[in-house]
Amino acid sequence: MQSSLQTLCLSLETLRRVKDRMLEAMERGLSHRTHDQATVRMLPTFIRAIPDGTERGEFLVLELGDTELRVLLMELSGDTCQKVTVKERHFPVTDAIMQGPGEKLFAFMATCLCEFLDGLRTRRTHFELGFSFPFSCRQTRLDQSYLISWTKRFKCPGVEGRDVVELLQSAINKQARYNIKVIAVVNDTTGTMMSCDASAGPCEVGLVVDAGTNSCFMAEARHVEMVEESEGRMGVVTEWGSFGDNGALNDMLSPYDHQVDQGSVHPGKQRFEKMIGGLYLGEIVRHILVELFSGRTTPALLTKGLVQTQDILEITNEQVGLATAQRVLRALGLEVSDQDCFSMQQVCTAVCIRAAGLCAAGLAAILSHMCSNRELTRLKTSVAVDGAVFRARSKFSQTLQQLVKQLAPECEVTLVQSDDGNGKGIAMVTAVASRLAAQRLQVNQTLALLQLSPDALGKVQALLRREMELGLKKETHAMSSVRMLPTYICATPDGSERGDFLALDLGGTNFRVLLVQVGSREQGGVQIVSEVYSIPPNVAQGPGTQLFDHIVECIVDFQTKQGMMDHTLPLGFTFSFPCQQTSLDQGVLLSWTKGFSASGCVGQDVVKLLREALKRRNHFALDVVAIVNDTVGTMMSCGYDDLNCEVGLIVGTGTNACYMEELRNVGTLAGEEGRMCINMEWGAFGDNGCLDAFFTPFDRQVDEASLNPGRQRFEKLISGMYLGEIVRRILLELTAKGILFRGRPSPKLQTPDIFQTKFLSSIESDGLALRQVCAILEELGLHVTSEDSVLVREVCQVVARRAAQLCGAAVAAVVEKIRENRGLEQLVVTVGVDGTLYKLHPHFAQQVQETVRLLAPRCSVTFLQSEDGSGKGAALIAAVACRVARHQRA
Repeated sequence: MQSSLQTLCLSLETLRRVKDRMLEAMERGLSHRTHDQATVRMLPTFIRAIPDGTERGEFLVLELGDTELRVLLMELSGDTCQKVTVKERHFPVTDAIMQGPGEKLFAFMATCLCEFLDGLRTRRTHFELGFSFPFSCRQTRLDQSYLISWTKRFKCPGVEGRDVVELLQSAINKQARYNIKVIAVVNDTTGTMMSCDASAGPCEVGLVVDAGTNSCFMAEARHVEMVEESEGRMGVVTEWGSFGDNGALNDMLSPYDHQVDQGSVHPGKQRFEKMIGGLYLGEIVRHILVELFSGRTTPALLTKGLVQTQDILEITNEQVGLATAQRVLRALGLEVSDQDCFSMQQVCTAVCIRAAGLCAAGLAAILSHMCSNRELTRLKTSVAVDGAVFRARSKFSQTLQQLVKQLAPECEVTLVQSDDGNGKGIAMVTAVASRLAAQRLQVNQTLALLQLSPDALGKVQALLRREMELGLKKETHAMSSVRMLPTYICATPDGSERGDFLALDLGGTNFRVLLVQVGSREQGGVQIVSEVYSIPPNVAQGPGTQLFDHIVECIVDFQTKQGMMDHTLPLGFTFSFPCQQTSLDQGVLLSWTKGFSASGCVGQDVVKLLREALKRRNHFALDVVAIVNDTVGTMMSCGYDDLNCEVGLIVGTGTNACYMEELRNVGTLAGEEGRMCINMEWGAFGDNGCLDAFFTPFDRQVDEASLNPGRQRFEKLISGMYLGEIVRRILLELTAKGILFRGRPSPKLQTPDIFQTKFLSSIESDGLALRQVCAILEELGLHVTSEDSVLVREVCQVVARRAAQLCGAAVAAVVEKIRENRGLEQLVVTVGVDGTLYKLHPHFAQQVQETVRLLAPRCSVTFLQSEDGSGKGAALIAAVACRVARHQRA
């Protein structure tokens, strides 16, 4: 007796090995490279979400069984308790239908559907239907499944290799009585998972242990390589019954398993199922009994199929088990003692415990796989379980629950008995698909407002080109929304610049003083030493003389530390406040921003104010040769490394661009020869209404709530200061429509500017798991599903893509103008770029470049990221100015 049972006992360590082997088999099934050879097939179901409790409406279910067709109409209330009302009818399936032409089978199903609806006397004519088709199929969409082969008693010619949904839909359409659309084809395992009540929490695993066994779960779509979808989750049916067909379980097979396998219809196949499934447990017990009762066997005991699994499960019950054992043994023609009955109870218990242990190992593999791929430290989920073996409330179900906890300790799992997986579950698959389709339509309508066609981008390019022309001409300058300001920079670096230069970068409460040493490339090129100084609020908001005296004190401190007080150094001054330049070293402050309000400065030349402060300090070892805009600094910084750099671009908190224009085209200045850098101030593009057609309601909301309504309109479509707020406004609208967050926004999400643009960069990062997206959203007080995370990521992608495309259209306008100015068939030019949005967003730069290639095909454009454009660039402008001055003196 003990030796017979010893081969069935699996230790916890052995079960852990089974779990590890199942994990390996699952990985092979998920991989595109090894899928065809995998024993655990891991078939995608194209189910993208589980019920969230909001599903509402009436849904038809057509369930094709072994001997009957079941038709149901399920009504879902969609409220907090999700009430389900069911009406159903059963139709017998005759042998003539099972084995007749395929067309006849599907016509029969369509006729039964219509008869069922006729009997309800419903006024409705439009229905959505879920179809349970329990045969081996290759599913390619939720509503597309190709029959591989018939099983059981079915054998209808003309169906294998064809899409069963298309055949059913065609038969329904021929009836021409009801408008029924087949939404989904579902297998029973998936139906089990989907039948769980959403109010109990997420149920993302389904397990069936009936005559056969199977499982399914919601996998991360990016790991399911057989499908194109990589966002969100995808239901996968493991088809784990065939686990071990490649020999992975050979060291655990008992002699009784070999006997059962050899006596089966398909020897060597479905090895895992033959150790677990109800179709085989009775046979395993029977073979053990033959050995135990050797010498006392009866014809009945030697007859296959006479020991029923239901009896086996009942025998493991402590209350009625011995009485059932006596009944079964006597039915087999055996004269038995109490000890015989006890021995049989031990056998049945050992078989059930082993089956439960193997099932627990497989389930633990799924749970650990989910936990790992979601990058969680702990997974919390429910597992819906169905099938006679589990429902029997025997040793099997008790052991399964205990072992899952031991084999997957990182997972908090609740096993829930499924409520009519083949009925309610299929209806829920259909209802979820219907909900997602309706939501997708609304999402597409909302996001379509922000999606720009190539023609639309071409119009933006043409509009900016027109504004540039207006801004350059003296007579139309005031009409343009693009200022096109001369910078008085007429040359870019040519590589011959040498010497030491100071740079001052003032643009906020912290500013920098830099020593920039420009040498030959052999000497190391440009070397920079810098120090950051602070400007206290009382200085930033006090008298202007105090501000500039403080700046000079910082310059003197820096020069003293560098041992350069005895040197007269040219200074380039990056001054990032609005100025009107009248020469390279003159800039009249138009207004303070960024918390500055120093008196006596607006309307004054800031270079003059700096020089006067130097005079007050008796510090004459400086020569302020240039005042610089940060965009120009970017162009000049990159121009030192790439002589083709003639465009500067900033895309960060704000946005702007500059480029080298032919002086003959600058109508606001005298002169015909040479070129001059033009500061476009393109953030204001559209302030005159020329871009109104491209503004969505979300853009208008952001503009109206800003500190400068109606101004910097282009910047509000592109720059980092505004993209997060555009996303937030869209999320609020989708939430109000019940599409996101179950229609419940958090107070934080309703706070203006709470959704920072850095979230876009994080959320769109390649390879970022949905868990991390959820974590970002949960910081905003939101209760987030994986579907919410996918949709938020999509919104971020659309908003950022539009910004990048608009930026690319504007760059295309600039480089095309340069090309036409010079009468070239093909222009080779480099754009120097700076700004956190361009540099840090994972896709922004690529999308800008793609748009430029599309709209300016005759321009070969290189984008070169600037390093310290505002500092290095300012010094290089001073260096170029000194070089030009030397040449003029010569």
